[in-house]
Formats: sequence, C-alpha cells, structure tokens
Amino acid sequence: MPTLFPGTREHRQTVAGVEIFARIGGSGPPLLLVHGFPQTHAMWHRLAPWLMRHFTCVMPDLRGYGYSSCPANDAGNEAYSKRTMANDLLALMRALGHERFAVVGHDRGARVGYRMALDHPQTVSCLGVLDIVPTYAMWHNFTVTLAMKTYHWLFLAQPHPLPEMLIEQNPVGYLDFTIASWTKSKNLSAFSEEALAEYRTHYATPEHIHATCNDYRAGATCDLAADEADRAQGRKIICPTLAVWGNTGIPSNIPRPLDTWREWCSHLEGHGIDSGHFVAEENPEETRAALLPFLNAHAH
Repeated sequence: MPTLFPGTREHRQTVAGVEIFARIGGSGPPLLLVHGFPQTHAMWHRLAPWLMRHFTCVMPDLRGYGYSSCPANDAGNEAYSKRTMANDLLALMRALGHERFAVVGHDRGARVGYRMALDHPQTVSCLGVLDIVPTYAMWHNFTVTLAMKTYHWLFLAQPHPLPEMLIEQNPVGYLDFTIASWTKSKNLSAFSEEALAEYRTHYATPEHIHATCNDYRAGATCDLAADEADRAQGRKIICPTLAVWGNTGIPSNIPRPLDTWREWCSHLEGHGIDSGHFVAEENPEETRAALLPFLNAHAH
C-alpha cells in the first residue's frame, strides 16, 4: 500500500463499536473519497496524487470492506444501510476536525455520498458521484438489459446463505470475472497489480463476502425505502453535484443519466467519459479533468 499512496498516513477510528480505516494525505480543504464494490480505498491510487495537491484527502474503507470492521447484520439490514455507512464517515471526518467537506464516491461509495448529502445537507459542500444513478432509479427502472448487466443487484441481495455459499467456492475468480466484465475492455488490464492484490486479499475472506452481500441486501430494502421517502417528500440534494459516468458503464443502460440525476439535485452538472464502470482506474485523466475544476470551484 505505501507504493500506491506515497506520502500518506493510516488512521483508525472506532464509531459505535465499528472500526473504520482511512488513508489520509495532502493539504487544503477536506475531501472525502469513498470506494465501491468489490474494492477498497486502493481504487483512488491514480487520482490521489493529483487531488492531494489541492485537498486533504480522506480515503476510508467502508464498513464491511478492506481494513474496516465487518459488523453483524440485523433483520432490517440497517447495519449495512448507506445511511449507517454515511454516519460512520461523518463521525470519522468530525474526529479529524472536518465539520464541512466535499465528497466524491464511486459505485456503493457514491450511494453513501448522496445519502450523506440528503441526510446532512449542511455538512457536504459539494458532491461527486461516479458511474451510478440513484438506488430509487435503479430499482424502479429495471429493464431486461439493465438486469442482465447488473444481475449482482439481485444475486447478492438474496437471503443468506445463497450468494455467500456460491461465491465462497472461488471468491478471487468471482471478483476477477466481475470487475473485468464491468470494464470497457472486458479484462483486467485497467487495474494495477498492487490494487488488484488488495481487492483480492480482502474480498476472499468469508466475513467480507458476507458483509458485501449485506450491503446489497440493504440496497434492496432500507436504502430503497430511504430514497422512496425522500422522493415522496420532494427532498433534493442542495449542494453542487457532479455526475460522471463511463460511456460503457452501468448508467449507460439508463437513458439520459443526467436527466435522472436532475430529479434529485438542485445544482447539477456532469457528462459521460470514455470508460467502463471503473472511471478512476480506466480513465483517470478524464476523471481528473472533470473533478478538479468542479472541486476547486465548490469545495470549501
């Protein structure tokens, strides 16, 4: 990991009995960078050197991922809800002295980010969401094409122990196949060997397989319910928001992703880039070119 993130330090913060790991580096206004499934904070290694020139970057592992704890689930899946994950990271940032900060998230991390922006609007100065549309839009707009591309939403959310039992037979094979299938090139060429080693090491343990399935069980239950409640009340994300997606990424199967986000955001900009799902690793140059001007204008 030091080879991926030179000049950074490690931090561990216990929040309500759950240990959250974070890597911290850089200087300037605080910026929270949140990874997605089935990765860890290592996914930021190609963007971090650029971002750390302008911002104090805090790169956590979500609960259930990487070096953070894998707490027990509950009947309602609230332990792995994006609201709970957002509260973990809010407590982490406050412990580091950051009361207001910018947030950029990819995949599940972007869901944590937009949930934080909805629940704690005075805390998030601006929000970047990478290669997603809201959970509400995913579940309410499923098509055959989208279901085939994102079958894991249905598979991982199945009751325990079905997905765990199947994945545990060959977890590294499942991880490699899954992330390759979401890239534009349909192989692993976009990923550095050091980052891949991190993803494989953490994902291959039974507790991480179980925890990440719980993440998707929350997505199908309490996360969807939280979005539906916001939608019914007309609540929107009030901070400046940037949506970036890969032109062959997951939102590419949803017509006009920016229009979808516009239903949720008061101040929105964004566009697609030449990439699959993993924009920060497949095309860090275009991702950086989209993020830096936005963050420089709005992170304070």
